Amino acid sequence: MKTRNLLIVAMLVFATSIFARAEKTETFKVAGNCGMCEKRIEKAAMSVDGVSEADWDSETKKMTVVFDESKTTLLDIEKEIAKVGHDNDGAKADDKVYDSLHGCCKYDRMK
Repeated sequence: MKTRNLLIVAMLVFATSIFARAEKTETFKVAGNCGMCEKRIEKAAMSVDGVSEADWDSETKKMTVVFDESKTTLLDIEKEIAKVGHDNDGAKADDKVYDSLHGCCKYDRMK
């Protein structure tokens, strides 16, 4: 009986932890051109603690991220992407970082 009750409590704790995660999906514009940009942008987003998925589409220039709201914010993700040279809806890349991008990665800067 004691083992059964312990098992039920453990299952409830596990189920609660799964549902307690505040995962959110957001889509926003990120400037870039090519496959190298895609790898750089996605890697930057995935480096943020709490991001579980990151996908940038070179055709639409749209980034979709899935992240845990209790660990990070959309702005934190956008800032990290800007740090590697890519303007986006929430943050602009530093000019020096943009200038250091490979020639094919030099996109039209966002306003």
